[in-house]
Amino acid sequence: MSDKIIDELDIQQGITVSFTNNVFIIKGPKGEVQRPFYSTEIKTTVQNNKVRFEPTHKYTQDHKRMINTYKAHLKNNFKGVTQGHVYHLKICSGHFPMNVTMKGQTLEVKNLFGEAVPRTLIITEGVSAKVEGDKITVQGIDKEKTAQAAASIEQLTRRPGFDKRVFQDGIYLLDKDGKELL
Repeated sequence: MSDKIIDELDIQQGITVSFTNNVFIIKGPKGEVQRPFYSTEIKTTVQNNKVRFEPTHKYTQDHKRMINTYKAHLKNNFKGVTQGHVYHLKICSGHFPMNVTMKGQTLEVKNLFGEAVPRTLIITEGVSAKVEGDKITVQGIDKEKTAQAAASIEQLTRRPGFDKRVFQDGIYLLDKDGKELL
């Protein structure tokens, strides 16, 4: 590999990016996301509407992987502050009529498999969830928090040790941020 390679990522119009104390602060029309990046091997600077990544030592494949990972995370943050991230889930109940409601930031699932005690989940700050009929929509500007909230909702109705082909009741992901699963 070469001794010095500088990789750059263009900053979209309408987004401001700053990098101080190993933390990126990305601001856009939908809000602000903070993303820490700690690396002693990669020197990161923001200048002229570009984010520059430069290895401090001889350029290796590990540096290339790390830089590409940073770029992918930043692109997700750029999309989040401009468009947002949206996940769709479907409520499926065959045996018992399941009731799913939102109370503030708490999602409550009642009568799952005839259970007397409702299952609850507190949605993390910065993420919003709406229940409309048999669909749940999870939205947010931070992709990791939004995806984790959607996965936690899906895991809330999980029954380990039971055959999924028989016990099909639950809440399932339909699409992950625009990518259909079914």
